[in-house]
Amino acid sequence: MAHQETNDLTREDFDAGPSSYNEIEPNLYLGNLTAATDVEWLKQAQITYILTVDSCPLPRKIQCLPDVTLKYIQVTDMPREDLLTYFEDTYQFILYALERGGKVLVHCYFGVSRSATLIIAYMMKKYNMSFSKAFEAVKQKRRFVGPNPGFIAQLKLYEHMDFSINNNNIQFKLYRLQVAADNVRKAKILPQNHMDLIRSDPGLATVRPEPTVYRCKKCRRIVANASNILPHAPKEQQIWRHVSTKRHDKPPKQIKCLQMPESATQEEQKTAEICMKTYFIEPLAWMPEITHNVEGKLNCPKCNSKLGAFSWISGCQCPCGSKIAPAFYLVPSKVDWSNVVQNVQSTI
Repeated sequence: MAHQETNDLTREDFDAGPSSYNEIEPNLYLGNLTAATDVEWLKQAQITYILTVDSCPLPRKIQCLPDVTLKYIQVTDMPREDLLTYFEDTYQFILYALERGGKVLVHCYFGVSRSATLIIAYMMKKYNMSFSKAFEAVKQKRRFVGPNPGFIAQLKLYEHMDFSINNNNIQFKLYRLQVAADNVRKAKILPQNHMDLIRSDPGLATVRPEPTVYRCKKCRRIVANASNILPHAPKEQQIWRHVSTKRHDKPPKQIKCLQMPESATQEEQKTAEICMKTYFIEPLAWMPEITHNVEGKLNCPKCNSKLGAFSWISGCQCPCGSKIAPAFYLVPSKVDWSNVVQNVQSTI
């Protein structure tokens, strides 16, 4: 492997192999870096749009090409990398290009995992197609495509959400928390682009309050709504997992269980297939420590009683045997379940 005199490696030190590309659909190509930097081929194929998903942008000679529109997404080919949140943006980029008679090249380094994932997501949304069918359709055109396991899980979650980003989907919430936790692990604080994960304070007055809430047992202050609860099953070990529910099935049973109080009978809890020994919740605005600390306690914002704790990295081991990470949790003995609506803001 060649080195510069400074012993620093550059992109030129690595070889993506010979130019490789395949036309997946009319005017839509999937290829490798070598194809994306082959000026003669780009001109011959009349490529007018290039979508790059790689650790480095394309070299200047490509960026300076006239009549070629570039889009760059910086992502490495690692299972825990986030591509899901780019699916809608890249779909619109490809669709815009094709509707205007353009020719699009989507590429990563080898044209196997990252770029294939974006093409598969595009096919799924365009044709209302399952992941497995879209994968096979792309594979028929480019036989060695192979998204890594993390990207496959993201594509399946995308299918579960009906080819859109649903911020209220519990699995998507868990997924985004994991992505944020990976960034907190590196930066030791919550990056600004993840601040939207922190939901509004449920204790503040609102026009449409939720009927089911959790209150501090000592001062009765509302500390969580039912929709803030992230349900888990006993002995569940996954940080986040894909729910294998068919896209048009009824919501999973656990969604109905969020209103169950701690006093629910064992039979009721068993039927619900949900653990109530620890209340895992979303990050909330009344938790000031969570943005600049990796872990800590969660105290009631009114009376300062300890209600639980949080950990972005280590997570929490529930008594049921489930390991949840990252974790923001309330201890059931410290809060009460309530369906008495009080925090109503009147409107005139």
